[in-house]
Amino acid sequence: MSLDPSVQRAYINDPKVSYLRVSGACRVTRPTVVAVVTDRDSESSAKRWTRRKEARPQELVAAALNLFVARGYAATRLEDVASAAGVSKGTVYLYFANKEELFKAVVQENLLPALAEGEAFIDTFEGTTEALLHEILMGWWELIGESPASGLTKLLMAESGNFPDLAQYYHEEVIARCDRLFARILERGMARGELRNVDIDLTTLTMAAPMIFLMLWKHSFGPCSHRQLDPRAFISHVVSLLLHGVLRNPAVGATVPPLPALTDQPWRNPATRGNPDEGATS
Repeated sequence: MSLDPSVQRAYINDPKVSYLRVSGACRVTRPTVVAVVTDRDSESSAKRWTRRKEARPQELVAAALNLFVARGYAATRLEDVASAAGVSKGTVYLYFANKEELFKAVVQENLLPALAEGEAFIDTFEGTTEALLHEILMGWWELIGESPASGLTKLLMAESGNFPDLAQYYHEEVIARCDRLFARILERGMARGELRNVDIDLTTLTMAAPMIFLMLWKHSFGPCSHRQLDPRAFISHVVSLLLHGVLRNPAVGATVPPLPALTDQPWRNPATRGNPDEGATS
C-alpha cells in the first residue's frame, strides 16, 4: 500500500512549505513529516544569521579584551578568543589577520572613542580650567577606568619590551593623544589667565601619572589591599593638589620658587646604603 498521491500533493504543493520529507512506506497510513521549514522560518533564521555575522567582530573584540586583561598578550591565543566568543578559530581569521591586528581593534574599540569624546568636550566647554580638568579626568574614569579596558595599561607596561611594535602603536594612538588633550587644557588655562606659565610636557606627565596609578592599582594591589581607594575622591584630590598645591595661602600671581638643593643624605649614597650608620655625623 503506497502513500496516497493526493496527500503528497497537498503537502508538497503547499506554498508555505519550502522543504518537506515524507515517508511513503506501504505500512504507513499517513505521511511522517521529518522536517518542515516554512518560508517565514527561513527568513527569521536568515535574519538571525545576518545579525550574528554583523555582530561577530564586536563579539571577538570583547572576548579578546577580557582575555588580554586576564592573561596578558603573550599568553592569549586566538583559539582561546574564538572559544570565548563561541566560534571556530578559522572564523577569527575572517576578520583579523593575526593577534596583533585583533589587539589593535581592541584599542580602537575601547579607548579611542573615549578620547574623541574628551576632545569634543574641550571644544565646547565654557567653564573654568579647574572645572574642565575635573570633568575630563572624571569622564575618563567613567568611560575607561571603570571598564575592563583599564587593564590594557598594565598589560602594555608589562609586555611592551617583548612587543615593541604594539608599544609603539599604543604610544602613538593613545598616550600621545592623551598628552595632546592635557596640553590643550593647560594652554587654554594659560591663555585665559587662569594658570601661570608652566612646562607643558612636564605638567602633562604630572596630570597623567595619577590616572596611570589608578589603573595599575585597580588591576594589581587594589583587590588585595586593606585600603579602600575611592577613585572619584582620588581624582578630585588630584585636581585640587595639582592646581592649588599644598602651600598655605600662596600669594596670587606669585612665582613658585625653585626647590631647595638636596642635602647629602646617606640613604641616597650607594656606597653607604648597606650600612645606615656610615656617613652619619656625630
